[in-house]
Amino acid sequence: MRSQRDHRPHIQHISTILGVRLPRRDPNTLWDISIDRGQISQVTPHETRDSSSEPLPGVLDATGRLIAPSLCHAHIHLDKCFLLQDPKFADLQITKGNFEEAMELTSQAKSRFEEEDLLRRGRRLVEESINFGVTSMRAFVEVDRVVQLKCLTAGLILKKEFIGRCDIQICAFAQLPLFSGYDGDDNNCNLLAEAATRYGVDVLGSAPYVEENEQNMVRNVYFISKLAVTHGKHLDFHMDYNIDSSSEPFIWSAFEVVKSNRWFCNASKGKLLTFGHCTRLIFFNTEEWIRLRHMTRNFPISFIGLPTSDLFMMRSASKVRGTLDILEMIKAYGLKAAISVNNVGNAFTPQGNVDPLSVACLGVAVYQAATKEDTEILFESVSTRAKRAIGLRSASLDISPGEPADFVIFDAVDASWRNRKSISEVVYDAGIARQTIKAGLLVS
Repeated sequence: MRSQRDHRPHIQHISTILGVRLPRRDPNTLWDISIDRGQISQVTPHETRDSSSEPLPGVLDATGRLIAPSLCHAHIHLDKCFLLQDPKFADLQITKGNFEEAMELTSQAKSRFEEEDLLRRGRRLVEESINFGVTSMRAFVEVDRVVQLKCLTAGLILKKEFIGRCDIQICAFAQLPLFSGYDGDDNNCNLLAEAATRYGVDVLGSAPYVEENEQNMVRNVYFISKLAVTHGKHLDFHMDYNIDSSSEPFIWSAFEVVKSNRWFCNASKGKLLTFGHCTRLIFFNTEEWIRLRHMTRNFPISFIGLPTSDLFMMRSASKVRGTLDILEMIKAYGLKAAISVNNVGNAFTPQGNVDPLSVACLGVAVYQAATKEDTEILFESVSTRAKRAIGLRSASLDISPGEPADFVIFDAVDASWRNRKSISEVVYDAGIARQTIKAGLLVS
């Protein structure tokens, strides 16, 4: 297939960023940031320069604009994006808006997936993400008897294509059952085992909740975690995806299964365990949260809340809706947690776009979190905490020498009164005018 690199914008090397506002410093004071070999080398007070002088190569004038660590999708589905907009799948529209229909519509779409549309839609998702300030993502691609390895192959092509602009972690993911019903045959397991050997696959994951009983859920977690141990991969599970307070949380069993598999030996190699969704945990009492904190204290475990999908999909007969209270998990219990976009433009999440800050903004209402402290945590949850949750380094809100030079710069160059001056303003309303810097390269 012909290379698609001609779509890329001109990438400019940046050695100095002039006149920015920093998140945790006086908004009336401007700063210059020097970059060397992809890292911050100096942060110094801004000196006013002659505006008539020609801009120097590698110097970005961002006078009066707010700079912050770049954004991250800690959990996003690359292969299922934009299905509701793509003309190829125009007949697969929502009529009920429930989980069962979403599974059925997606299954029909998957039967038609080909490399052309997978690359076209996936490329669009990555490009739009970069324009919003994203420089890293964990991208889920499904592997099963329906799509075989098509989604994985497309994901690996895109991972290579966007090197230097966006770090794409590929998660080979089992959305369908591995041990239940029609799908539960050796075919799916064999495909996952083959996917685990592919160069460029960083993570293995599954959705144990799709199995028909807890015995098969345990088998699912055991198989995936064993595969991760064998091949030295991160682990990522879609967990406890229900809001039934009478059901027993599966997370306790899942943790013990992973632990028994000696997966945590991988921790010494920087491998992490991530639990996504976990909506059943909204019914936890204080004692259960403390138990969870003690259970995870000495292990590299993070939780990812996915509020846009959770609030649309998860509703009970009594109209209860819920998503993980990420702020409480972080502030009250010291758990490692983040939030992410999850799905874009499909029956699981028809609303919203790829901007991680749209999810942080939603968090202001969902978690009733509008203070400076809360909005900084919300921002970190789609930036610094999100990167750490998937095992990546990040600059901090302090913007300090030695940190990676991965940034998002907000607003236009006119430095008007509407330009954002703080992280709180960004979380309330991030605007759409942004520039993205990855390892000292201006990539959008």
